[in-house]
Order: sequence, then C-alpha cells, then structure tokens
Amino acid sequence: MKHLLKLMDLTSEEIVSILDLADQLKYEKKNNIAHPLLAGKSLGMIFQKSSTRTRVSFETGMYQLGGQALFLSSRDLQIGRGEPVQDTARVLSRYLDGIMIRTFAQQEVEDLAKYGSIPIINGLTDFCHPCQVLADLMTIREHYAALEGLKLTYIGDGNNMTNSLIVGCLKTGMQIAVACPEGYRPDPAVLAFAEGNPNFLLTDDPMEAAANADVVYTDTWASMGQEAEKEARIKAFAGYQVNDKLMEAAKPGAMVQHCLPAYRGQEITEEVFEAHADELFEEAENRLHAQKAVMVKLMADPQ
Repeated sequence: MKHLLKLMDLTSEEIVSILDLADQLKYEKKNNIAHPLLAGKSLGMIFQKSSTRTRVSFETGMYQLGGQALFLSSRDLQIGRGEPVQDTARVLSRYLDGIMIRTFAQQEVEDLAKYGSIPIINGLTDFCHPCQVLADLMTIREHYAALEGLKLTYIGDGNNMTNSLIVGCLKTGMQIAVACPEGYRPDPAVLAFAEGNPNFLLTDDPMEAAANADVVYTDTWASMGQEAEKEARIKAFAGYQVNDKLMEAAKPGAMVQHCLPAYRGQEITEEVFEAHADELFEEAENRLHAQKAVMVKLMADPQ
C-alpha cells in the first residue's frame, strides 16, 4: 500500500489492517496514550473542494500523531492558476511527507501519485470517497463486532459515496443493496467491479433494497457542485427518503449512517436522524481515527 487513491486498489486484508489500526489508535486516544508516530512529518492538504470534517479530522489527526498539516487551498497554489499537476506533485514531494487532496477529478489524484514520490491520500473526488467509507466500516464493525455477512442498504444518489460503499462492502464480505432512480446509477467501472457478485443488488425500489438490512445509509441528493440541479434532484429522489416506513423494512434495531452534512426532510427525516444521532456522530468521529490509521500506514517510517 503506497497510496490511498480508491478502495479498488486495496486488498481485503489491507482494508481490515487499516480498521484494526484505527481501533487501536482510537483506544489509545480515549485513554490518553500518546502515539507520536509521525513526529517530524508534514502533510500537505490540497482543497479544491471545501469541507468541515475532512479538514478538521486530518489536521487534528496529524497533530495527535506528532506531525504538522499544511492547509493549501487552490487559491494558495499555482495549481489553481494552471500549473500542471505533475509539476506540483514533483515540487511538493521535495517538501512534504504526504499529500491529502480533496478535488473534483479522480485523474488529478492519480496523476499526483504517478508524478510525485510521496504517499497520496484521496480526501474525496467526484468518483469516490475512500476515507469516509473506511470510517463507515469502522463504525459498523464497532456496532456489530464483525462485518462479514451484514447487509448494508444505500438509498439515494449513485454518487462517489455509493461507488466507495459498494467496493468497501464487497471487499469485506458484506452484502450491499443500492436503490437509486434511473439516470443516477453508480459509476460503470464500479458496476463492472460488482457484476456477478451475489452480495450486490441494484434496484430502483427502496423498499426492496431495505429488506432485512442491518445498516441503512443515505447521502445528500445534491452534492457540492450540483447546486444548479437541486430542484430536479429533489423531484427525482422524492421516493428515496430514509423515513420510519423505510426503516420498518430493515431489521429491528438497524443502524443508520450518513456521511454528512444531512438535509433533514429531504434524504432523511428529522425523526430518523435524531433517533440514530449517536451512530451518526460516532461515524463522523471515526473519520479522525480511520484517517490517522491511513496516514500511519503510508507515512510512518518502517520499523
């Protein structure tokens, strides 16, 4: 494991290893056991898309690991003024020990890894969101003690979250059922990855997808950069809300997960959100621990 570009690049064993280390680091943090595993290391954080959770969790995580994080918006970098990504990668590789980038095009992340000589972490692209799904898997495993055999249902837009959830679930032995309307399906590359896997179901029927689910997952209907489509999306997803009726189709006591921010009254009702708030904010916290594990795996000196 040299980078975290997308979950498709990782083996099942590598994913589980990250989750195991995340559990350990979370335990140590809760018990005030210092772990300066990245002392003297620097992480550059390139943000072409802004974020609350990504920035705070990576910056805090580097601090807790004994290193430093540098916030680099597109306004701060020549890459925002047209410098080729391959030149930025080669320059930053001479200053930093790792780069986290949150951007639009997956190819930009791949090019940073191709031309740079330090670990690259995908903090989000339009194609995938691997850091979020590692935190999701960590949270689900904490709740159920294991992942294999559980069923996760995703309701809503077949976006970057859906793409990564499909891969993450299938690589850890989970079942995943995705319900989204025609025209809002997951990426063809991800559907090709899942094709023929008996643990995968794609449907346009939310109730079919939710049947006997252990975990119900949703995301905003209009992600960053899709504001102009908001009204059309609200109409398209009108029947794809996580509400009490849908939760009745899931197993009793099923978890609810959401990568946040959530728009109550759209993809999820206020009632369901608040009933599962502890699970949702544990999930948000686990971004910190999962990403610390990724950084240690990629940036710590070999023992």
